[in-house]
Amino acid sequence: MKKYLGLLSIVIIASMLLAAGCSSQKSTGDQKTGGTKVMKLGIVTNQDRSLTKGLKKFAEIVEKESGGTIKGEVFADGLLGGDRQVLEALQMGTVQGTAVSTGVVAAFAPRFDAFDLPYLFKDKQTAYKVFDGPVGDEVLQDLPKAKLIGLGYWENGFRHVTNNKREIKTVEDFKGLKLRTLESKVHVEFWKMMGTNPTPMSFSQLYSAMEQGVVDGQENPYGNVVSSKFNEVQKYLTNSGHVYNANVFLVSKVFWDTLTDKEKEIVKKAAIEARDYQRKLNEEEDQKSIAILKDKGMKINDLNPGEKEKIVELAQPLYKSVAQQIGGDFVDKLIAATKK
Repeated sequence: MKKYLGLLSIVIIASMLLAAGCSSQKSTGDQKTGGTKVMKLGIVTNQDRSLTKGLKKFAEIVEKESGGTIKGEVFADGLLGGDRQVLEALQMGTVQGTAVSTGVVAAFAPRFDAFDLPYLFKDKQTAYKVFDGPVGDEVLQDLPKAKLIGLGYWENGFRHVTNNKREIKTVEDFKGLKLRTLESKVHVEFWKMMGTNPTPMSFSQLYSAMEQGVVDGQENPYGNVVSSKFNEVQKYLTNSGHVYNANVFLVSKVFWDTLTDKEKEIVKKAAIEARDYQRKLNEEEDQKSIAILKDKGMKINDLNPGEKEKIVELAQPLYKSVAQQIGGDFVDKLIAATKK
C-alpha cells in the first residue's frame, strides 16, 4: 500500500510540474503576443486591512488604464506565504507585486533599516515628506540589484505594543515580556535593548502564537490589531508609537522587464494613486480603531510623561550601530530630512 501511494504521489507531482511548465510557456507566449499580463499580488494582511484594499485599488487601476493588458489578482491573509517568502517569490518572478514593511525589505537592501529607528518621525506628515522626497527615492534605487522594483511607500502606520500580562506605562514595564517582532534585525535589537525577549515570526502566525501563549504580546499599528482581532487574545494596548512603519510597494523585476515603456508608466502611476487611496483609508482606520478596541474590552493607556525620552536615550546605541553598518552620512541625511 505504501509503495502504491508513493508511486501515486510521484505521478501527481509529475503532472503538476508538467502543467506548470505548460502554463509558463503559455504565459511567455501571451506576453510576446500582447496578451494579458497577470500580476499576482500577495500580502499578509486580511481582506479588511487598508493595505489589502490598496492592492485591490492598484489592480483596478492598472486593468482599466492598460485596457486589460495587465490584470492584478490579490491574495491576502498570507496565502502566498509570509513577507520573506513573498519577497523571494518576487525575486524569482512567481509573484509579481506586494507591499511589505521597510524592516523586512532591509534584509534585501540594508539602507531600509534606517527607516525603522525608534521615534525617527514625529508625525505622519513628516514621514510622508521624507518617503515621498529625495531620501525615499534614493533608497528605492537600491532595490533593482535585489531583483525588486520599488514604486513608492504605502502606510502601515505607527506601531503600538499590546500584551497579555500587564499595563505598560514605564520602560521598566517592558522588561521580561516575550514580544513578537518583525523579521528585522533593527526591530530585534531595539526590543533587546528594551529588556524584552523579542521573537521574530511571520504575521500570519501571530494570532495563534498569542492565543497559545508562545508570545506575551506584539507591536503593530492599530489597523492590524483591529482587523486581525488581536483583542481576542490580548488584554492591554499601550500607545507607544515607537516606530512609524511604511510599507514599500514592490514589483518583481523579472515581471517589470516584460513590460513595455507605456505599461511601466501605467504601473508607476497606479502605484502612486493607490498609495494616496491607501493612506487615506489607513488614517480612517486609525481614527476608528481606539474606540473599537475599547468597546471590545481592551485596556488602553499612554506611556507616562518622560518615558518616550528614556526610550530614545536607550536606543542611541542602535542609531550608532545602524549608522556604522549602512553609512553615517546617509543616517545624518535622513535625520536632517525629518527636521525640515
